[in-house]
Parts: sequence; structure tokens; C-alpha cells
Amino acid sequence: MKIILYVLSAAVAVYLLAYLANWLSYTLIKCRVVRRQKWDLNIACGHTDGGGINADIVQHADVPNFVLVKDIYNLPFADKQFKDVLCSHTIEHVDDVQRLHEELNRVGERVIYLLPPLWDFSAALNLIEHKTIFLSMRSEHQTLPPYFGLPFADTFQRWFGQKIKA
Repeated sequence: MKIILYVLSAAVAVYLLAYLANWLSYTLIKCRVVRRQKWDLNIACGHTDGGGINADIVQHADVPNFVLVKDIYNLPFADKQFKDVLCSHTIEHVDDVQRLHEELNRVGERVIYLLPPLWDFSAALNLIEHKTIFLSMRSEHQTLPPYFGLPFADTFQRWFGQKIKA
């Protein structure tokens, strides 16, 4: 009986640590960065208003200045149209990280990425939603840190992943 209690206690502790890490990464740090300045382009905005153009492949919420994007690798914006671009918790979901990185740098003078840091292990290793893991303990980056594709992510996402209807 003691073993079962220890295992349950450990499982609860790991769950609470994962929840706290995820809340820090996705909520606290993201809110701090979004509020720090006006973002000329907030790509994959979700429910967040970056203060300028908010763009996404699906309109998740009624955010101002929303632009529906059909192809993330060919954004409907001019070269260097935006001074500051925010790409928050997005690039880890895409098939071609380098291609999106190049496209964001085409339309923006400065791109800031918010990525799941390794200490947010529930996000960094999320095979159901993410395709890439970034080898960094920081959330905020001006360049992409080293990364590699998550093994079996495509298989997991085919079986269990979220379905986005555009």
C-alpha cells in the first residue's frame, strides 16, 4: 500500500510541476512579452492582440486587425513590411521550421520567437501537437536555437493530434 501512495504522490508532483512550468511558459512569459511593446505583426495570433496586424490560419477569436493567412510559407505581406514580428508558440508546430523562419524574416526586420523551453517538458516533448523540439532553456529568441524533429510526431499527430479546420 505504501508503494502505491508513493507512486501516486510522485505522479501528482510531476503533474503539478508540468502544469506550473506550462503556465509559466505559455501564460506568464507570453503575456509579459506581448505587453512589452506593440507588435507590428503577431503571426499565429490565436486569441492574442499584439497591437498591430494579427494573423492566423484560423480566426480563433475576435481580435482587431485580423488577417486570415492561407499559406504560412507565403505570407501576403511585402518584404520588410513590419519592423517587429512576434511568433509565439507556433514554429514548433510546422513541418518546415527553416522555411517559416525565412518567410518571417522576409516580412519583418526583427522577429521574436517564443518557444517552449526545455524546462517546460510537457510542451517541449508534446508529440501530439509539436513537430520540433528546440534545445534551449529560454523562451524568448531573436534567432532560432538548435532544434530537431520530434521522433514519431507525424504518427502521433495522425492518430491523436488536434484537427484544425481552415
